[in-house]
Amino acid sequence: MENIIPWAILIGYFLVLLAFDFFILHKKNKTTTVKRAIFETLFFITNALLFAVIIYWFYSNSIINNINNLTPSQAVIKYLTGYIIELSLSVDNLFVIAIIFASFKIPYQHQHKLLFLGILGAIVFRAILISIGLILIKKIHGMNFIFGAFLLFTALKMIKKEAEHKEPEKPKGIMRLFRFSREHHDGKFIVSVKGKMVFTSLFGALLTIELTDLLFALDSIPAIFAVTTDPFLVYSSNVFAIMGLRSLYFFLSNMLERFAYLKYSVFAILIFVSLKLITANWVEIPEWFSLMFIGTSLLIGIYISTTKVKGVD
Repeated sequence: MENIIPWAILIGYFLVLLAFDFFILHKKNKTTTVKRAIFETLFFITNALLFAVIIYWFYSNSIINNINNLTPSQAVIKYLTGYIIELSLSVDNLFVIAIIFASFKIPYQHQHKLLFLGILGAIVFRAILISIGLILIKKIHGMNFIFGAFLLFTALKMIKKEAEHKEPEKPKGIMRLFRFSREHHDGKFIVSVKGKMVFTSLFGALLTIELTDLLFALDSIPAIFAVTTDPFLVYSSNVFAIMGLRSLYFFLSNMLERFAYLKYSVFAILIFVSLKLITANWVEIPEWFSLMFIGTSLLIGIYISTTKVKGVD
């Protein structure tokens, strides 16, 4: 029987972080400045790194059900690799979130609340998808090949869309399922208009964010299976990456154009993890190499983005 202590600590940890963020960092629902967003981003990254120490302690003291017989160092490396993969794949999600906010004309002061609620939903939905994915890998032989092929298809489709300069379409289908008001109504989600209950544009944006996160999860969750199938490492790396996404959005929201070439870094990472999944039965790629490749890809994307922008300026 699996020890529930590590899971209780993980859940308690991110609940405390979320409560601290919502009730202290954003108690008055003020507009998030770039300086504040940088502080919050560093705060969540630091906590993700601190949790790596806790993971080392779990595995060194056999507190957790170590299904893959990992050493403490291997567990930490896999956790960090998975965290960086999830965080890097979330960069593309940031562009979509920006478009959603623009489409629904969400005021800046309400964006944090929507992202906060979106994070809560993402944590629950990803737990379900991760569980389903792990069951499929264990029950169906060659499932890693299927996941790898799907990621490869996703990467090629993404780069094709970029080459054709296509923006993600505004989700119009949702509007037909609900009665919506185009107004924000002081940050409310449901209001009464002429005696009828209607959903506000904030609810429409929240629903769209949740649906798009599910679509992104179909890419990111198979990607981390290329690193590990340990449930605790998969979910913990996902949780900390998702929690940091909100503050990262406000940090990058005014600089998305400056980091346009990060999309190609994400493309390279998707190609790498897809090939790693496909060849898993024949080739064993060391985790240190995976971590180095992912980190190098991101650094190259950042460097090219900044130098290109300077060249334009």
